[in-house]
Amino acid sequence: MPPRKIIIDTDPGQDDAFAILFALGSPAELEVVGITTVGGNVPLPLTTLNALKVVELAGRPDIPVYAGCPAPMVRKLVTAEYVHGETGLDGAELPEPRIAAQSEHAVNFLVRTIMDAPERELTVCTLGPMTNLAMAMAMEPRIIPRLREVVLMGGGFFEGGNATPAAEFNIFVDPHAAHKVFHSGVPVTMASIDCTYSAQMTPQWLDRLRATGKRAAIEAANLADFFRQYGSHKFPSDARPIHDACVTGYLLAPEIYEQRDCHVTVDIVSPETIGMTVVDWWHVTGRPKNCKVLRRIDPPPFFELMLERIAALD
Repeated sequence: MPPRKIIIDTDPGQDDAFAILFALGSPAELEVVGITTVGGNVPLPLTTLNALKVVELAGRPDIPVYAGCPAPMVRKLVTAEYVHGETGLDGAELPEPRIAAQSEHAVNFLVRTIMDAPERELTVCTLGPMTNLAMAMAMEPRIIPRLREVVLMGGGFFEGGNATPAAEFNIFVDPHAAHKVFHSGVPVTMASIDCTYSAQMTPQWLDRLRATGKRAAIEAANLADFFRQYGSHKFPSDARPIHDACVTGYLLAPEIYEQRDCHVTVDIVSPETIGMTVVDWWHVTGRPKNCKVLRRIDPPPFFELMLERIAALD
């Protein structure tokens, strides 16, 4: 079976870096057609720079990177340096990239690539705010039925939010973009924080990652050490979630996820709950199911697979 073709839309972010490295280390299953960047964890110039650094770290400078939207569709950009550091990739020493971003805007790249590909061939994986994809859908609605799937990290339900009491960060930053994607009719799979909170990397796992001796693995572990500093008030142990990597894990091993088809909508009205994903887990509304919601992951096979694939990078 040929590898599944994906576009990674991202705002790196240490956990984004893990998701990208995980995907690039799995060429038999995943073909990364391109990477698009968006303002999110840090502003767009840094997310684009970071994406370039990560593809070079992976030994894949051939992967094209396209800079996209610097701000959400309606709201002002909210960033998360308090989690990711001033660069977004604090913790690792990554050199200035030798490659540059493509001149084409990410939204134009999305439209062109999806329209040129066979119908239902491409999957878009969003690891940050969904601005680029929503803008592409608005600019060219014909891309919607051509997509195979959108797999996103974002949202929450039983765990509430991590940006506000109600809203997860990626959805909170651009709730209008998320609302458009969820209600577009495209097949959507959501790796919620309920799921990602069950994917907690331990210091022992990071030691194993470093012990491979591979540069990408060592620098990934360094990124994780910084990333793990956030959240000590939430988690009782020294393990921490590796959120965005759950998207790659789902593409490779969906059977290790607890999942359910649900109706999901995004609040774009209330000042108290804007960005909240309202997940009808128990099907109480009878509304059409528009999203596959991932609730939990089986950690041992997930972390074994991720270690194997990141360690495979040269």
